[in-house]
Amino acid sequence: MDASRPRAAVDGPLLLVTGGTGFVGGAVAAAVRATPGARLRLASRRPSAASASAGRTIRADLTDPASLRGLCDGVDVLLHCATRIEGPADLTSEVNDRGTEALVEEALRAGVRRIVYLSTASVYGRGTFRDVRPESLPLAPGSPTSASRAAAEAHVLAAGGTTLRPHLITGAGDRWVVPGLVRLHRRLLASVDGWPARISTVDVADLARVAVALALAPEDVSGAWHPNHPEPVRCDELFDALVHTFRLPPTHHDLSIAAARGKLADHPRDRHHLDMLATDHWFDSTRPWSVTGSRPGLGFVDSLHRHASWYQAHLATALP
Repeated sequence: MDASRPRAAVDGPLLLVTGGTGFVGGAVAAAVRATPGARLRLASRRPSAASASAGRTIRADLTDPASLRGLCDGVDVLLHCATRIEGPADLTSEVNDRGTEALVEEALRAGVRRIVYLSTASVYGRGTFRDVRPESLPLAPGSPTSASRAAAEAHVLAAGGTTLRPHLITGAGDRWVVPGLVRLHRRLLASVDGWPARISTVDVADLARVAVALALAPEDVSGAWHPNHPEPVRCDELFDALVHTFRLPPTHHDLSIAAARGKLADHPRDRHHLDMLATDHWFDSTRPWSVTGSRPGLGFVDSLHRHASWYQAHLATALP
């Protein structure tokens, strides 16, 4: 899709953001608002009465294709951030796969000139990934949710669109990454093989910034991208930062990966986090920053410090 054709002299580009009330979608909507000349339209399954009456948000339900009719009229760029990540497989497939297919069809009908989809590096499954670019990696999703997001990607890519595959996203509103790491530390109270692996992360505001920059880039940006901070974080540095920031109990011994898995036998969610940290998950993420001329922003430790107050308030109730 070509986003470089001349724009109207009076109005700037109109960007439609789906999922604008969510963790990433909300940050993307804020980044659009901060972009000079850009206009924002939000789509939500349940818009507030005040927002809907003011014309700021339009009701759209990815499980109801009829509700998408007319949603993209007049839109220059679609930033699709709405995703179902929990629930039964048929529901995640209905939202992520078939819902995205219907949304893409509506965007094409309306003449939207660029589609950007916020996907995930989990479409690759578990690996060892070291400094790899998207074109070097086959898709091998390891869960129904990841499979449905890979299917959503296929609809976007077939339409000439852009998919973004971040790995771990941090920042205010993150209820999965940092809380899960804190819970894992509390369960183990130990390092695992010295925590040598390197992990790609990105602050949610920086992800939103580069997503909007790619959405408005004059050059062709179709295909898949890794929009992480270019420098991965070592897991030992990651846990040191958690201990110091949240005053967690320090570790005094080291476990093998087999012993750690055994200790977490009754805690599948924590084993999921452990397996994610047991080997490198590091993706070459230099390209989106260089192409758009954007600054990468915060690495993991700086992002954690910036959002420490939000995390502390959340952890106080989520992980008593």
